[in-house]
Amino acid sequence: MAQELTYALITPYSLSKSRTGGIISRLLTMADNLDLVAARMYAPSSAFVDRYAATFEKMDMDPLLRRTFIDYLNENLRPSSRSGIGNRCPVLFLRGESAIRTLKENAVGSAVMDPTGDTVRGAYGDFIFEPGGKKVRYFEPAVLVATDERTNAEHLRLFADFASSDGGVLERVVQFPKGVKAETTLVILKPDNFMKRSARPGNIIDMFSRTGLRIVGMKVIYLSVAQGEEFYGPLVNVFRTRLRPAVTETLRKSLTSAFDFEIDETTTRKMTDMLAEKHALREFHKIVEYMTGINPASVTNDEDKKKAGKVQCLALLYRGENAVAKIRERLGATDPDKAAAATVRSSFGYDLMKNAAHASDSIENAERERHIIGLWGEEEPYVVEIIREYLRSIGGRG
Repeated sequence: MAQELTYALITPYSLSKSRTGGIISRLLTMADNLDLVAARMYAPSSAFVDRYAATFEKMDMDPLLRRTFIDYLNENLRPSSRSGIGNRCPVLFLRGESAIRTLKENAVGSAVMDPTGDTVRGAYGDFIFEPGGKKVRYFEPAVLVATDERTNAEHLRLFADFASSDGGVLERVVQFPKGVKAETTLVILKPDNFMKRSARPGNIIDMFSRTGLRIVGMKVIYLSVAQGEEFYGPLVNVFRTRLRPAVTETLRKSLTSAFDFEIDETTTRKMTDMLAEKHALREFHKIVEYMTGINPASVTNDEDKKKAGKVQCLALLYRGENAVAKIRERLGATDPDKAAAATVRSSFGYDLMKNAAHASDSIENAERERHIIGLWGEEEPYVVEIIREYLRSIGGRG
């Protein structure tokens, strides 16, 4: 069966109530044959909403439900939304066999009056009628998805057409009280979170939501070797210094057991000088390989270094007051065994390298790292390439 590409738009209300992580956990596990292939933040313009709402007019659904959805879009997705919480919404793009039906039926569920908690809408949505059942009192779908192939194609084309104008890094969309000096910091959920389908990515996002910061950027990334080396390049000097005592101690133990004469400090120091550099580079190459899925030593030319890596990560931008410090505190110490309880690394980390997530340690490094991974605001949206490729594969239907 052919692979389908579809989407799940997490509503602005769900985002504002910090339900994003919980929803992502359910989407990734309940639609367990689908792969997350892209993600992008959108702040829909009125032109976007006009086109989006128009597609619901042609959908085969109960007239009251159709009008309820259209009213919801007009009231909540426009720049001047009725709720006053803004209209930022994360959009996840998923691919797999029967993706449209699987996502809708297995994970998202229907908009019904008496939902059960085994779907996203059952847990996070509401559909409440006035007495008599002829007028809707309150409606919150939690997630918006396509229900058929034609509508799905129309929606994907819409996301591609507005990817640059309405999507990307939304730092300017979020407003803070006067006097608040907002910062933007970068978080990367590392490859071990995506080695198998699990709720881990969503659970980690849920933990970061406790900082009260706003998500203003989101992107699925496959770091190339070139990006990995540039991103982690500063660690070489850190490794030279931090790992030097360990090299010295290892030499002392090894040489003492290997020879029946004393090795003086001068000799040990000279040997440490020779080996500390090699050890630092080896550790550097190990982390680049972990983050890219490619052994840097196997890449022989610059062209290959620039090719996308083999392992997936999810990058997020958080914005707010003291964002760098708040995220770092919630992340926890580099070593999961030393991280404070209830931190991300204490809960989800395995070791010094597979420690669940990376977070920038300063505003300056956040900016440097964002430029490297293409989450600064000027890059060609990766999602456009994926959508256009899919629409070509189905002959542009829709």
